[in-house]
Amino acid sequence: MIYEDPTYWNNEVAYYITRTHKLTQDKPCITIQIPFDRLGLDENMNQIVLSDFALREWVDHIEALNEGIYNRSRSDKENGAFYCFRPTNVLMQRNASFVEVISGKWYLCIMITVQLPFKDNNKAMRMLCKMLLKEVEKFIAKFDLIKLNAAFELTKKQNMIREWLKSSGYCAFIGNGSILPRNKDNSGPLEDALPFTSPEDVEVEICGMRGMGIKHGVTVITGGGYSGKSTLLDALNSGIYNHIKGDGREFVITDQSAMEISAEEGRSIKNINITPFIKWIPHNSAELFSTDYASGSTSQAANIMEAINYGCKLLLIDEDRSATNFMIQDNKMRSLIKREPITPFTERVKELHEAVGVSSILVIGGSSEFLAVADQIILMDNFVPKNVTEEAKNLCELEIPRERIPHTKWEIERNITTDHFSSYPQGSGTEKLIVSTMGYMMIGDEQIDIRGLYNITSHAQLAAIAFLIRKIAIRNQDRTIFLHENIKNNLKKSRKKEWILYFLPFFLVSKDGLNYLELMKYYLS
Repeated sequence: MIYEDPTYWNNEVAYYITRTHKLTQDKPCITIQIPFDRLGLDENMNQIVLSDFALREWVDHIEALNEGIYNRSRSDKENGAFYCFRPTNVLMQRNASFVEVISGKWYLCIMITVQLPFKDNNKAMRMLCKMLLKEVEKFIAKFDLIKLNAAFELTKKQNMIREWLKSSGYCAFIGNGSILPRNKDNSGPLEDALPFTSPEDVEVEICGMRGMGIKHGVTVITGGGYSGKSTLLDALNSGIYNHIKGDGREFVITDQSAMEISAEEGRSIKNINITPFIKWIPHNSAELFSTDYASGSTSQAANIMEAINYGCKLLLIDEDRSATNFMIQDNKMRSLIKREPITPFTERVKELHEAVGVSSILVIGGSSEFLAVADQIILMDNFVPKNVTEEAKNLCELEIPRERIPHTKWEIERNITTDHFSSYPQGSGTEKLIVSTMGYMMIGDEQIDIRGLYNITSHAQLAAIAFLIRKIAIRNQDRTIFLHENIKNNLKKSRKKEWILYFLPFFLVSKDGLNYLELMKYYLS
């Protein structure tokens, strides 16, 4: 039997049913379309905040539905189950919840998947036509407009701080009272953790909030072991997103182009100019550097050049995740090593800000090399920050100053080809696309290491990246790929119900404000 309209209605709420996949007809996708007037919503509301809020509220109702049918002696396929995406503590646009205008009427839409019970049509009908409808009515009845307005106000304040950062001399802000340490499963603030308090001499007030401001330039975060250095950097990294109330990091706000850089030994690199950091490489070209297995220093150099090339204006670097020979070289080693191809990051970090406007925040605990080039130095002592810039500069005056090396050229031209990259393994007629929770994705014959993507907050973002890589790979066989334009065009063409691109991260932003995927550097040679 063929149905022309796969939609059924109940109290003005539409339930639109689609097939998830041709091989899983027992697991349909249902889009619940609730009219704005039934929820008391205004058409001028911030749609991203509304959609995010609704999805978080709906999660409790999904749990209630599953509790009503749970049977521990049966699998979901036998018993039936309801599924929906469970958001993390960051606010972003998703395709699991969105606003849509249908025939001039505004609807809040929530997408769920239902596992229908195997060979039990009566239970399947009860799940879809009674249980689901009843729970949706409960959702509508309990929809809390006061709580929703509080979410609007929080996001409004966060966005005001972001706008202030864009027009000021600051690249990041940590509000007083923020809880930076995370609990065991990284789902929220650590219980009984010490609230953040800014040192008075670097405290600023933005939109009625007081906290520590980090200026453009070079900032060093230092301190002893387990003092909170890396926790602060992790909080700044997550500050590219707005966080929901109760997360503890609601007012940790960072330039949205910020990117955490690390060494990634073993990564693939194709046609990138790394001469600002690596002057020459035996049997290879530093101007057009390519390798299937990069070293720690060459991978970190490539990561920085790629980030700058795609519009990153703030680098976040932890020495624990960096290649030591890339980061520093002291005077004794300079005297001993006469022929050194590596220009350490200490020699370029100041120039990065002065020449191309790229600031750096560095976690340093084992070397004093960066103190001399830092504009601001924050000492963490048992999670309490202290401005020690003047004290550190006084120590640096006792050392013999080095000659500054000549400035380099930071603009790069890069040619990348797909080079037969395909989602079809060689000799196979079946596509292979796997996104693992273990830190890698498989596309055709290629295994891509994604553990270095520190700005990812959910598995769904990785799935979106994988689909976008697949789409670009399929459409660019044996041709030069213009990465920036390709991603931009594919994002514009992708339709909401066809692709899951609303999970895209904000972890790399171009000069025109569009969000791009730093992951594309991998394996698209």
